[in-house]
Amino acid sequence: MIRSLATFAAVLVLALAGCGGDDESSSSGGGAATSTPASGSGGGGEKIALAAPADGSLKFDKSELEAKAGTVTIDFDNPSSTPHAVEIEGNGVQEASDTITDSKTSVTADLKPGEYKFLCPVGNHAAAGMEGTLTVK
Repeated sequence: MIRSLATFAAVLVLALAGCGGDDESSSSGGGAATSTPASGSGGGGEKIALAAPADGSLKFDKSELEAKAGTVTIDFDNPSSTPHAVEIEGNGVQEASDTITDSKTSVTADLKPGEYKFLCPVGNHAAAGMEGTLTVK
Protein backbone atom coordinates (compact mmCIF):
# COMPACT_ATOMS: atom_id res chain seq x y z
CA MET A 1 0.00 0.00 0.00
CA ILE A 2 2.75 2.49 0.93
CA ARG A 3 4.75 1.54 -2.16
CA SER A 4 1.66 2.19 -4.35
CA LEU A 5 1.15 5.61 -2.75
CA ALA A 6 4.81 6.51 -3.24
CA THR A 7 4.66 5.45 -6.90
CA PHE A 8 1.43 7.42 -7.45
CA ALA A 9 2.96 10.52 -5.81
CA ALA A 10 6.09 10.27 -7.98
CA VAL A 11 4.01 9.92 -11.16
CA LEU A 12 1.84 12.89 -10.11
CA VAL A 13 4.89 15.10 -9.47
CA LEU A 14 6.38 14.20 -12.85
CA ALA A 15 3.07 14.83 -14.62
CA LEU A 16 2.69 18.24 -13.00
CA ALA A 17 6.29 19.17 -13.83
CA GLY A 18 5.65 18.28 -17.47
CA CYS A 19 2.66 20.67 -17.60
CA GLY A 20 4.81 23.72 -16.91
CA GLY A 21 6.47 25.63 -19.68
CA ASP A 22 9.43 27.88 -20.16
CA ASP A 23 8.12 31.27 -21.33
CA GLU A 24 11.49 31.99 -22.85
CA SER A 25 11.87 28.88 -24.94
CA SER A 26 13.21 29.66 -28.38
CA SER A 27 12.43 28.19 -31.72
CA SER A 28 14.58 27.97 -34.80
CA GLY A 29 13.35 31.12 -36.47
CA GLY A 30 16.06 31.02 -39.12
CA GLY A 31 15.87 34.80 -39.48
CA ALA A 32 12.52 34.76 -41.27
CA ALA A 33 10.98 38.20 -41.73
CA THR A 34 7.48 36.97 -40.96
CA SER A 35 5.98 36.60 -37.54
CA THR A 36 3.61 33.96 -36.29
CA PRO A 37 0.88 34.11 -33.67
CA ALA A 38 2.14 33.41 -30.17
CA SER A 39 0.42 30.42 -28.67
CA GLY A 40 -1.48 30.84 -25.46
CA SER A 41 -1.43 34.62 -25.50
CA GLY A 42 -4.58 36.41 -24.55
CA GLY A 43 -5.14 39.46 -26.73
CA GLY A 44 -3.07 38.60 -29.78
CA GLY A 45 0.67 38.76 -29.95
CA GLU A 46 3.31 37.17 -32.08
CA LYS A 47 6.66 35.45 -32.30
CA ILE A 48 9.29 37.20 -34.38
CA ALA A 49 12.59 35.76 -35.57
CA LEU A 50 15.70 37.93 -35.30
CA ALA A 51 19.35 36.98 -35.80
CA ALA A 52 22.88 38.34 -35.57
CA PRO A 53 25.43 37.53 -38.27
CA ALA A 54 27.76 34.56 -37.84
CA ASP A 55 30.81 36.81 -38.34
CA GLY A 56 30.09 38.71 -35.07
CA SER A 57 29.21 42.01 -36.75
CA LEU A 58 27.38 44.54 -34.61
CA LYS A 59 24.07 44.40 -36.46
CA PHE A 60 20.83 42.46 -36.58
CA ASP A 61 19.53 40.82 -39.75
CA LYS A 62 16.56 43.23 -39.69
CA SER A 63 16.17 46.85 -38.63
CA GLU A 64 12.35 46.92 -38.79
CA LEU A 65 9.97 44.48 -37.08
CA GLU A 66 6.16 44.41 -36.91
CA ALA A 67 3.82 42.60 -34.53
CA LYS A 68 0.25 42.57 -33.30
CA ALA A 69 -0.46 44.00 -29.86
CA GLY A 70 -0.34 41.51 -27.01
CA THR A 71 2.34 39.10 -25.91
CA VAL A 72 5.24 39.55 -28.32
CA THR A 73 8.25 37.23 -28.30
CA ILE A 74 11.45 37.90 -30.21
CA ASP A 75 13.29 34.63 -30.83
CA PHE A 76 16.96 35.60 -31.18
CA ASP A 77 19.67 33.51 -32.82
CA ASN A 78 23.32 34.46 -32.28
CA PRO A 79 25.53 31.99 -34.19
CA SER A 80 28.74 33.93 -33.43
CA SER A 81 31.19 33.89 -30.53
CA THR A 82 30.56 37.63 -30.00
CA PRO A 83 28.18 38.09 -27.05
CA HIS A 84 24.80 39.59 -27.96
CA ALA A 85 21.34 39.97 -26.45
CA VAL A 86 18.10 41.62 -27.53
CA GLU A 87 16.15 44.19 -25.52
CA ILE A 88 12.75 45.79 -26.12
CA GLU A 89 12.36 49.39 -24.90
CA GLY A 90 9.68 52.05 -25.05
CA ASN A 91 6.26 53.06 -23.74
CA GLY A 92 7.21 52.02 -20.20
CA VAL A 93 8.57 48.63 -21.30
CA GLN A 94 12.14 47.42 -20.83
CA GLU A 95 12.64 43.66 -21.24
CA ALA A 96 15.89 41.93 -22.18
CA SER A 97 16.98 38.42 -23.12
CA ASP A 98 20.00 36.65 -21.72
CA THR A 99 23.35 37.55 -23.28
CA ILE A 100 24.45 34.62 -25.41
CA THR A 101 27.19 33.38 -27.73
CA ASP A 102 26.72 30.66 -30.35
CA SER A 103 23.19 30.04 -29.07
CA LYS A 104 19.52 31.04 -29.16
CA THR A 105 17.36 32.89 -26.64
CA SER A 106 14.21 34.97 -26.57
CA VAL A 107 12.61 37.98 -24.92
CA THR A 108 8.87 38.35 -24.31
CA ALA A 109 6.89 41.49 -23.46
CA ASP A 110 3.25 42.50 -23.31
CA LEU A 111 3.08 45.33 -25.85
CA LYS A 112 0.39 47.85 -26.65
CA PRO A 113 0.13 49.48 -30.09
CA GLY A 114 2.97 51.93 -30.72
CA GLU A 115 6.64 52.09 -31.63
CA TYR A 116 9.33 50.40 -29.61
CA LYS A 117 13.09 50.12 -29.98
CA PHE A 118 14.84 46.76 -30.07
CA LEU A 119 18.57 46.76 -29.45
CA CYS A 120 21.58 44.83 -28.24
CA PRO A 121 22.30 46.08 -24.69
CA VAL A 122 25.84 44.62 -24.63
CA GLY A 123 28.59 47.23 -24.45
CA ASN A 124 28.41 49.79 -27.27
CA HIS A 125 26.59 47.45 -29.68
CA ALA A 126 23.42 49.59 -29.92
CA ALA A 127 25.45 52.77 -30.48
CA ALA A 128 27.36 50.94 -33.22
CA GLY A 129 24.07 50.25 -35.05
CA MET A 130 22.71 47.09 -33.47
CA GLU A 131 19.19 48.44 -33.03
CA GLY A 132 15.91 48.82 -34.86
CA THR A 133 12.24 49.74 -34.63
CA LEU A 134 9.45 47.39 -33.56
CA THR A 135 6.03 48.64 -34.68
CA VAL A 136 3.13 47.13 -32.76
CA LYS A 137 -0.36 47.44 -34.27
